[in-house]
Amino acid sequence: MTVSRRQIIKGSTAAGVGLTVAGVLPTLAEPAAAHEQRPSSGGRPFPPLQDDPNGILALPAGFSYKIVTREGVTDMSGGQGKTPGLHDGTGVVGSGHNRLTIIQNHELTPFMTTYGVPHIAGTVYDPGAANAGGCTVITTDGNGKLISEWVGIAGTVRNCAGGVTPWGTWLTCEETTINAGATWSAGGRTGTYEKAHGYVFEVFPRDSAHQLPKPIKAFGRYDHEALAVEPNLRHVYLSEDASGPNGLFYRWTAPRGGKLGPGAATTLADDAGVLEAMQIRMDDGSILPDVAYLTSAQLGRPFKVTWIAVPERDAKTQSVRSQFTDGTVTRGKKFEGVWSTGKGCYIVNSFAFGSSDLPADATKHDGMVWYYDYSDETITLVTYFPHNPAAEGEGASPRYADLTFDGPDNVTVTPWGTLVLAEDGVRASHVLSSVPGGPTYAIARNMLSNGTSSGFPTYSEFTGPTFSPDGKVLFVNIQTPGITLAITGPWQKYLD
Repeated sequence: MTVSRRQIIKGSTAAGVGLTVAGVLPTLAEPAAAHEQRPSSGGRPFPPLQDDPNGILALPAGFSYKIVTREGVTDMSGGQGKTPGLHDGTGVVGSGHNRLTIIQNHELTPFMTTYGVPHIAGTVYDPGAANAGGCTVITTDGNGKLISEWVGIAGTVRNCAGGVTPWGTWLTCEETTINAGATWSAGGRTGTYEKAHGYVFEVFPRDSAHQLPKPIKAFGRYDHEALAVEPNLRHVYLSEDASGPNGLFYRWTAPRGGKLGPGAATTLADDAGVLEAMQIRMDDGSILPDVAYLTSAQLGRPFKVTWIAVPERDAKTQSVRSQFTDGTVTRGKKFEGVWSTGKGCYIVNSFAFGSSDLPADATKHDGMVWYYDYSDETITLVTYFPHNPAAEGEGASPRYADLTFDGPDNVTVTPWGTLVLAEDGVRASHVLSSVPGGPTYAIARNMLSNGTSSGFPTYSEFTGPTFSPDGKVLFVNIQTPGITLAITGPWQKYLD
């Protein structure tokens, strides 16, 4: 197969940025067709980060934050208890009357923390998944001040990321394939899962009594991470964060003549539509076996994508990704965030190093961001973080904390078309502004993390970045201890 060797590109104006090639990519706000490419625009260096006297969030001058919810501290409405922990994927699903509605994942297994998602009548999928994962629905004012929070779904496990639907709901993804009958033991308690896990669920911005805690089995059962619904309502693109073997990127296509809408768990049969895995095609038509074979040398170059049907999507006897032999699909270590622009979606691979799952002749990296074009069915590497062995070490010096970026995870597209990435690396943890075709800059640093991954709360990732529709507020989470932050400031000045 034709695979170029690594070419390290230098010359960015920001230290520690992802490598990019300017002038070959479409603008984010309006991706161009392959024959009509034009330079990216937007994105300016943020001022240096200033330490927070409260020791939570370092921000540039002119920006400020408020705490929206905090694990075990803020109260949920109607006596439902305290805010659950391990905040993850988050999306703004509604706005109006100076209010914002946000749905948030909690990536928990039973009794992983003191504050799991409580089982509220009408919200529970698996009664055996006690004090575990789920979603809460948060309402704030237009500036991000908390008004209410309540349980949207409970009895699920490891709700990682997900995606906002065009009709204003949230699709939450379980990053697990726990089987019914499996036992758990934590916090001095034991229990048994009554149902299989590893599905996508729909959460509605209504009260707890009007939820649908039923899996959308048509989308498959695997270690889900995130997803994006194509505006034509016929395709859903889903990522898998898994190894042994590495995970896949999937496309679900609605049955002929059908379209997605609210309540898919009841309107779709378990085997409805077609679930397929991605194949990146090389010049000679062969299949790229793993995304880690591509490096900065391929930045800005579209590759054709084809799809192959999943044999058995419910993984009853074999994991979905194991149903394909190597070389028949394109794998990737840590397929993570997915976010739609309307004409395509951005996809993140966090890193590939230090694992037997990395092909021996592939290249280590500290992060990749891709753009998949819906109409052209091509995928393009738009940002690349070369591997920095120093980033594998623990305890980054505060003096150099903002100079090295690694491990991009969740992603969102800003109202101005640029990207915001949440880091899940091994040193200092940042929220990043990223411009495909341009550099990457630090927006914030987690001061609750001291840069080690040996245990919580000394190491904690950022999760769930999402903007209010008017671009006034960036919501982002510190996963441990679970804190949701509303950041305000002159966003347009730096992101437009």
